[in-house]
Amino acid sequence: MTSPQSTEKAPTASKLLPLSDAVQHALAVTKRGVDELLIESEFAQKLARSEQSGKPLRIKLGLDPTAPDLHLGHTVVLNKMRQLQDLGHTVIFLIGDFTSMIGDPSGRNATRPPLTREKIEENAQTYFKQASLVLDASKTEIRYNSEWCDALGSRGMIQLASRYTVARMMERDDFTKRFKAGTPISVHEFLYPLMQGYDSVALHADLELGGTDQKFNLLVGRELQKDFGQEQQCILTMPLLEGLDGVEKMSKSKNNYIAITEPANTMFAKVMSISDEMMWRYYDLLSFCSLEQIAQYKKSAAEGQNPRDIKVAIAQEIVTRFHSKQAADDALTDFVNRSKGGIPDDIPEISLSGAPIGIAQLLKQANLCASTSEAMRMVDQGGVRIDGSVISDKALQVQAGTVVLQVGKRKFAKVNLSA
Repeated sequence: MTSPQSTEKAPTASKLLPLSDAVQHALAVTKRGVDELLIESEFAQKLARSEQSGKPLRIKLGLDPTAPDLHLGHTVVLNKMRQLQDLGHTVIFLIGDFTSMIGDPSGRNATRPPLTREKIEENAQTYFKQASLVLDASKTEIRYNSEWCDALGSRGMIQLASRYTVARMMERDDFTKRFKAGTPISVHEFLYPLMQGYDSVALHADLELGGTDQKFNLLVGRELQKDFGQEQQCILTMPLLEGLDGVEKMSKSKNNYIAITEPANTMFAKVMSISDEMMWRYYDLLSFCSLEQIAQYKKSAAEGQNPRDIKVAIAQEIVTRFHSKQAADDALTDFVNRSKGGIPDDIPEISLSGAPIGIAQLLKQANLCASTSEAMRMVDQGGVRIDGSVISDKALQVQAGTVVLQVGKRKFAKVNLSA
């Protein structure tokens, strides 16, 4: 890796290469669904040189292990990485174990608390395993940025900080807003985009991917590569996927997410819960369907086809991707069964005693309601069933035997009740 003291000159631009059909196809694949590709003409030349030399491009994606699980929002950019991987390029899955200890200020209106080393290591253990549900693990280079960031030391960190001005840092939108609002900005937060940029120097990245909220950090990487005498990376930003609420970006902290390790039935039902309008956003950012197929779906919807049927198609596609075709078919059957008020096959079974027992107390003990008062409300609202029949009597005493309890559309339990 080039040292922080390097002053070698960046490569000079060579004669422009013609773009073959294969390069133009690769460029079209790269651009599908993206927010921005900067700078497109530079990336086209990188692709052309790669084709001519047979040397794959180095494509970088960095993720900080701030939570143990990945969700569909993460897969928007992972899907793009897989497409580039399938084109024959080297993808680098970078785990930001060092930068996680700083805390990414992107999109934040307050200082983000850094994670402990123990928590980072705990989360990182599951990251690549889950990412491999999208990426081809055998063709993925996995790296940790502590490899080069720890080696910098205090002297190297100071030298790196000297390469960027405070004025340039304050061009970042969230820093500017916080400064104007009088919200504290810690000095260490300025180090985050520098360290992320330094990752690109260490890895000699040709292209770096990220969400739209990462654009500033990705541009810092470009500038640092130039300063270190490297050819500058291009940057590709992907849109941020809205969560189940259709408003906020998908996030575990906002509880509007679909985890890629969720059970197939849960994943299917969550996709089906998105609005008909948001369904098209999910097609654009998550589906591997051809653009022609998506256009046909939109045409069918405009001509009166039930959007629910089109939503079923993407729900099955997503479940198949992370589980199997059989699991997707079973999830559809389960969803239809639930929609008709039927009883799914995979409900939990528990044993309780104390019969006869009041319905509210039984629902609480079966963990179908958080309290007896909530259970009473659900009975009042017609949301409680026993063996498929709606219960309206809040004073009902349930006798010993085996019953199937249902609260709302999704909560079930088979209860073996004894005296």
